Amino acid sequence: MKKRIIAAVLCTVLAAMTVTGCGGSGNAGGGSGKALNIAIVSSPSGVDDGSFNQENYNGILSFIEAHPESKVTPVKEPTGDTAACIKTVQDIVADYDVIVCDGFQFAGITEIATDNPDKKFILVDSYPSDAEGNEKEVENIYAMQFKEQESGFLAGMAAALTTQTNKVAVVNGIAYPSNVNYQYGFMSGVNYANKHYGTTAEIVELESYAGTDVTGANVGGNYVGSFADPANGKVVGDALIKEGCDIIFVAAGGSGNGVFTAVKESSEKDYVIGCDVDQYDDGANGSENVILTSGLKVMGINDKRVLETVLDGTFKGGNFLLGADTDSTGYVNASGRCQLDASAIEKIDKAYQNIKDGKIVPAANFNGLTPDNFTGIDVE
Repeated sequence: MKKRIIAAVLCTVLAAMTVTGCGGSGNAGGGSGKALNIAIVSSPSGVDDGSFNQENYNGILSFIEAHPESKVTPVKEPTGDTAACIKTVQDIVADYDVIVCDGFQFAGITEIATDNPDKKFILVDSYPSDAEGNEKEVENIYAMQFKEQESGFLAGMAAALTTQTNKVAVVNGIAYPSNVNYQYGFMSGVNYANKHYGTTAEIVELESYAGTDVTGANVGGNYVGSFADPANGKVVGDALIKEGCDIIFVAAGGSGNGVFTAVKESSEKDYVIGCDVDQYDDGANGSENVILTSGLKVMGINDKRVLETVLDGTFKGGNFLLGADTDSTGYVNASGRCQLDASAIEKIDKAYQNIKDGKIVPAANFNGLTPDNFTGIDVE
């Protein structure tokens, strides 16, 4: 992790020696140049969070490896406040060709993008919206959302097929749609395994940490209330372990580091399921590892693909929903990177194929399905 960040800093310094002016290449409109000056804006955790932001950052680094004339600058907005996030983008828009905005809290960049048609924006985990919150499509914003419920579903199956205590849980950061998708998908996966494979896993929720989604609805679950509060993350993790949970799916950004600590300090054989990226290395605990598997949201590759289109002049804005059918969701089943047994992997892979084929559609925040009654719950 640290090596990648150091490499990025060196890359930025070297690029700065060869590219002059705040705007860098100045080629964002036509894509005729050979370099891009890129900013990645994250809030409230930075690009070294080991999860969501870092996955996007690594995608940009991959682009820069192929195009070393380009450079990237991480910009961190520390509060998580929506207005502050938008202002941060406004403050830097003149200085970059492309701005990558990580998270639902950046949905309101619509006016900034409209006022700066020569700039390109990549919006991750949200679609642009106007001042009234209405969804928009903008020519210079490539907005990607993901079917997190698919990866959550696979994580839920993994938990139900592995638990020894028959108690599992999911910990989230804030009840943004992407996080609720993970939660509902996880619950759907647990219910699916219980229905078809004889498991009896119970999903544990702490009432005092129930989440409220963007419509004001109570979605239950275990929400830390922040993506950058590992201390409270540990409190939630400890409480769930005390309730008997031996497997916890963690979709909480930097707050999830506290859950990792709680599991590592547990006297029992407990596991974490990582989120967004392969977090196996973060699970190291002496000679052991606490990572069972990781639910994947493949953002970095898509970031790189979009940056390539900006560079070659074929960029097209729009709102895109990405899932298993484009290999943009999934889970880790590689030997040495997970601790699932062969039987569990076989069952999860079968379900994953059914998701790809559209036979299983897990519940999500706003798809009208529930974890107890979703499309394909009876599919074997």
